[in-house]
Amino acid sequence: MALSLEEFVHSLDLRTLPRVLEIQSGIYFEGSIYEMFGNECCLSTGEVIKITGLKIKKIIAEICEHAEGCESPQPFELPMNFPGLFKIVADKTPYLTMEEITRTIHIGPSRLGHPCFYHQKDIKLENLVVKQGEKIMLNSVEELNGEIMVNCGVVRNHQNHSFTLPLSQEGEFYECEDEHIYTLKEIVEWKIPKNRTRTVKLTDFSNKWDLTNPFPKGFYGALILKPVYEIQGVMKFRKDIVRILPSLDVEVKDITDSYDANWFLQLLSTQDLSEMTSKEFPIVAEVIEVPQGNQLPRSILQPGKTIVIHKKYQASRILASEIRSNFPKRHFLIPTSYKGKFKRRPREFPTAYDLEIAKSDKEPLHVVATKAFRPTHDELSSVSVGDQFLVHHSQTTEVLSEGIKKVVNVLACEKILKKSSEAALLPLYMEGGFVEVIHDKKQYHISELCAQFHLPFNVKVSVRDLSIEEDILAATPGLQLEEAITDSYLLISDFANPRECWEIPVGRLNMTVQLVSNFSQDTESFLVRTLIEEITEEQYYMMRRYESSLLHPPPRPPKHPSVGETKLTLLHLAEKKTVALPKSPKSLHVDLSKKLQSNQAGLDSKAPVGCQNDLADLEQERSRSGTTAVAGTDVTTGVGEGLEQNTRIWGKDFWLWLKATELDR
Repeated sequence: MALSLEEFVHSLDLRTLPRVLEIQSGIYFEGSIYEMFGNECCLSTGEVIKITGLKIKKIIAEICEHAEGCESPQPFELPMNFPGLFKIVADKTPYLTMEEITRTIHIGPSRLGHPCFYHQKDIKLENLVVKQGEKIMLNSVEELNGEIMVNCGVVRNHQNHSFTLPLSQEGEFYECEDEHIYTLKEIVEWKIPKNRTRTVKLTDFSNKWDLTNPFPKGFYGALILKPVYEIQGVMKFRKDIVRILPSLDVEVKDITDSYDANWFLQLLSTQDLSEMTSKEFPIVAEVIEVPQGNQLPRSILQPGKTIVIHKKYQASRILASEIRSNFPKRHFLIPTSYKGKFKRRPREFPTAYDLEIAKSDKEPLHVVATKAFRPTHDELSSVSVGDQFLVHHSQTTEVLSEGIKKVVNVLACEKILKKSSEAALLPLYMEGGFVEVIHDKKQYHISELCAQFHLPFNVKVSVRDLSIEEDILAATPGLQLEEAITDSYLLISDFANPRECWEIPVGRLNMTVQLVSNFSQDTESFLVRTLIEEITEEQYYMMRRYESSLLHPPPRPPKHPSVGETKLTLLHLAEKKTVALPKSPKSLHVDLSKKLQSNQAGLDSKAPVGCQNDLADLEQERSRSGTTAVAGTDVTTGVGEGLEQNTRIWGKDFWLWLKATELDR
């Protein structure tokens, strides 16, 4: 039976793709224009298309709240790269069967692919009764004994109880309230049910976006997101991917069951290739599509090029960000094989607690104070701007508070005087400011830095990598090496030169290829050319978020011993919501910036020459990059073992962890 293309899309079950369609009533534009605005607009009667995907082309947003007496704002297109964060409003329209849920909602292995529903009545199973209103998480869909089943789970008393429901399960299933926060990209890929709209609430917006803000000033209300789809497919005798809008006025007939789909090109995406088994490599493939702006040489990756895909594997990278106080910062993934050299740069610490975490057994941590501190207890040491300390270890000491002895966590330090030194006890709750004094003038390879020091760590390129044509790191004013990560890569080469190989990141370069044949030549020895990959703000945010969500939360900062104290810790400030969240939801940057005190001259006069040079270098970097600021050290896991993986510099990482736990709660 012939259907309009729109009707076919509406009834399409994405799990049944690919589907083969025959055009029953075609459309032809005068002038033989076969493509308009990137979409196919001419389909002749009798043509056959294999539909391989249904993607959201764009999002139309409509503000569903407006002031009385004002006209309702017109719907507008919301760019896919819109840098905002959203909360999802639960759909009040019920799903009547499990089959309807699985047909319209994405369910998959990703953390985003586990939607939650509740049922209006008890569901009685063989070994379990799912109670009315109980939260049911849908984990996966699979075939069991010839029947398609949905693997589900409920949590009771912190224990997960698993069960399965058939697609035929009937009832009124409602979406549960979702307290997680999502980017627009995540909502588009996972959270918009097919054939439905999605209502969301804007919760945050980055002021770094260089396009016009489509929302009214100060708007943080509800939006209705309406997806506009495009059909992706392949046609006989064509090697490119065709894209068709469902609104195209043609009638189609599904002939999948009576047509041999092998007549079409067998196209695979980067993700498809990564899901192949290791035994299936190496293979020869022809590049069909590749994104613009990829960082590989054009001679390696371009449409029509024949390449060898040797294998898939996991590779290590160091996630690094520019040290600069103004935005936008640049972010990089540096291979451990990078041949350039680095010199250490001073780190900045907003609290004494940061000093406790940053100290190491390799060398004493030498810092100079940039903010004065007057303790409320005689047993603790005062700090003046310019005071220098060698950090030793943490311990406890007793203080007298309102006539009552209390135990306080302190940092035992050595205060450096002109001709001598004296012991000093700094409370861990102290909110001060310290800058590291660097005595080490050695140059390090990145592998040496990761092996000898705990990340995060501040460096500057001192010798560029001469093995690459353009070393983009050499032009940066300074870098913070944040954490070592592991990512998935494909190893490819030109078919004409199979021994010179390049790495393709699976998650960030989505090419499409056609398989040609197996590759039988001996390629035991590779010359692997790794690239420094510059990633976007969104990719950086997602990478930090997913890496950190696998880790334990950072330790809570010590609390002030006296409730009556006026200065609160960062945690208190966060709990009382008196600290504004960062304006950019994706940089997760906590602006702990503090201008140096007016008596900076006193600091310079007290500090030794080496220290003065470090501070001068730091100020020069600030003046090059923007306003003067003392930012909190970024928090990440290093390459250390054991407890070191669970310690973070208190600052940016607290907000990162807080965001991750909120998203994965």
